Amino acid sequence: MITAISPIDGRYAAKITPLTECFSEYALLKNRVKVEVVWLLALCKEEGIAECRSVTAAEEKQLRAIVTDFTPDEAEKIKQIEAVTNHDVKAVEYYLKEQIEGGSLTDLSEFIHFACTSEDINNLSHALMLKDGLIALTPLQQQIIDTLKGLAREFKDVPMLARTHGQTASPTTIGKELAVFAARLQKQSTGIAAVEILGKLNGAVGNFNAHLSAYPQVDWPALTKAVIEDDLGLGQNLFTTQIEPHDYMAELFDGLARWNTILTDLNRDIWTYVSMAYFGQKTVKGEIGSSTMPHKVNPIDFENSEGNCGLANALFSHLAAKLPISRLQRDLTDSTVLRNMGVGFGYSMIAYHSTLKGLSKLKLNAQNLADDLDNAWEIMAEPIQTVMRKAGIEKPYEKLKELTRGQKIDQETIRAFVENLDLKEADKQRLLEMSPGSYTGMASKIVDLLD
Repeated sequence: MITAISPIDGRYAAKITPLTECFSEYALLKNRVKVEVVWLLALCKEEGIAECRSVTAAEEKQLRAIVTDFTPDEAEKIKQIEAVTNHDVKAVEYYLKEQIEGGSLTDLSEFIHFACTSEDINNLSHALMLKDGLIALTPLQQQIIDTLKGLAREFKDVPMLARTHGQTASPTTIGKELAVFAARLQKQSTGIAAVEILGKLNGAVGNFNAHLSAYPQVDWPALTKAVIEDDLGLGQNLFTTQIEPHDYMAELFDGLARWNTILTDLNRDIWTYVSMAYFGQKTVKGEIGSSTMPHKVNPIDFENSEGNCGLANALFSHLAAKLPISRLQRDLTDSTVLRNMGVGFGYSMIAYHSTLKGLSKLKLNAQNLADDLDNAWEIMAEPIQTVMRKAGIEKPYEKLKELTRGQKIDQETIRAFVENLDLKEADKQRLLEMSPGSYTGMASKIVDLLD
């Protein structure tokens, strides 16, 4: 929308469409309705709660249809009720009571939201939103990992002059360097997937106070565990105040932030390789790189991704630092902050699309890589001084330092130095046959170790 304040809802809206079903106000209200309905059905099935009778198959279908048929128009009805109550969760309760009023379920009306505090409904709704959000986000993360693995295998034997501290260093391969990022990102994805999404349903301060006041004989921890774990697919946390402490959220947001940080590292490295002409970029018909310099094809996709990773991580970092903190048994500072979970996911999704687009446009400049290596014979000082150490030659490092440091070295300089060394013939021959382009160690084999 051209009048949107946030680019997520304007310029980039099309890129984050899947997240609207996860983090919008509509999504929050639908999940609240779902939790309330699931809770009511669980109460109806509990034999120890006689006043909350069991429902017929038709009545259960009617209740579940309130969730499955929930539309943005129904969400607007809740917002209209909230305009009067000035309480968002109470508005959901009143909405549900209206839905069953006048029918066979009317007698169960007061068991909607029974023994619950608002946070019982909210924390489970937020957990469901995060669960759905990850389902939308993680396939893109895996797509980036798989793309990097594919490129790593494709370029595993392409030698590249490494640079440590920005200076020439022992060669590697393009494929191995991309494999490093694939492995790093995969490890973080594994950690994100291992985070257990938790929920609570234990009342105003986490002790089942109201529940026991009405039905002391019911095993409330077991009943709520079934709702949280079996019906909603979450994990139960019994050790809470009024709120679920959000520690798992902090762990999750920290994990997503680390993933994005590694992606930023990738974006910057690829950007640098493009600036060094190791990679070119496929042109797109009609695209303009500069408003004044017609020749330019800028690495804008990696720049866009880097910027959006930064925005996402600013939010994730605040969420992770703030959410586990709540004064005494609860304060409300988490409420407004939690409404921005989807914003962090949104900026992340935009970043992922940009990186994927950038990777798809890369084309290798093999000749530039080869030329760079051929102009860096000084890097052969490392293998030569290492073999000299093996042979017991005095001060090998210092001799190579004197020969190469700050000097322009070519193949003939290196060859002459090696030929004058007192080495075993096999060692000398191996060094003479070695070049910057062949001195890549186990880089190719390391790529083969990718899962």
